[in-house]
Amino acid sequence: MKGLSKETVTWLDLGEEAEGQRIDNFLLRVLKGVPKSHVYRILRSGEVRVNSRRADPTLRLQAGDRVRVPPIRVSSSPTAPAPAAALGARIVFEDDALLVIDKPPGVAVHGGSGISFGVIERLRAERTQLRFLELVHRLDKETSGVLLLAKKRSALTGLHEQIRLGRTGKRYLVLVKGDWRTPKQTVRLALERHVLPSGERRVSVSEDGKASLTTFRLQRRYGEFTLLEAELKTGRTHQIRVHLAHLGFPIAGDDKYGDFALNKTLARSGLKRLFLHAARFECDHPTIGEPLVLEAPLAPDLAAFLAQLEAAPLTANA
Repeated sequence: MKGLSKETVTWLDLGEEAEGQRIDNFLLRVLKGVPKSHVYRILRSGEVRVNSRRADPTLRLQAGDRVRVPPIRVSSSPTAPAPAAALGARIVFEDDALLVIDKPPGVAVHGGSGISFGVIERLRAERTQLRFLELVHRLDKETSGVLLLAKKRSALTGLHEQIRLGRTGKRYLVLVKGDWRTPKQTVRLALERHVLPSGERRVSVSEDGKASLTTFRLQRRYGEFTLLEAELKTGRTHQIRVHLAHLGFPIAGDDKYGDFALNKTLARSGLKRLFLHAARFECDHPTIGEPLVLEAPLAPDLAAFLAQLEAAPLTANA
């Protein structure tokens, strides 16, 4: 946010774009270049004040609040991504409430863990005129396809409510190892998240987990591989990947739950990443209420791999 000072206290008078946002998330957004640990340090120390009162990190802001930001060293603005990496050319839909892109593979949705620019940082760099821009949902780094961002807080909260109530539709295209024969199959397997000794997060099928529901529809068979449409009825972490791996149909290129020996063969044959594409997102427009269907065609690298499979079938056990 322009106007932040390195050497003196800054006072920020908030508008409706900050309504309902947590103070920690607000500061992480406006204090670009400041480590997250430092943001939480100034919150814990009481140096950040909202309406002259100490602010707990979970405090939710209201329009009209006045925020005191202490003197802090803000690094120079990160260099905007090169034109070739611009995401503005990948817009699926845009109006005054929403920005929807066809996310390319290999791009994280947000920075962190050594990643300087994710989708949200890139788009904020490209759209400096926007006062508000937040992710509505997330996609894994290697997953391509439809990704929604909100340009108004009311749109963000409205879509989150639809997601919570199960009123949105998310459909993915996925290539699996194996000869799937069922035209339509609904899978109900509870999923539980856990952390490995290495610190890596994983998900597994467990009776103690959260209810998870996916509907799979057969699209086309490619020899020893099958293209499926996966419709998410719930939105658990890695839900599609874990459901399919548990059923014995690991996703091609899946480096967490897949067939690792097969993945090496696939990489030599042209598939360099997880074959998972967010093809369709259905919802009601958050401000006008009309049905909205957002689609992204299969990513070029995945389409090229299918064409290759069709021309020269690959043995899954190679």
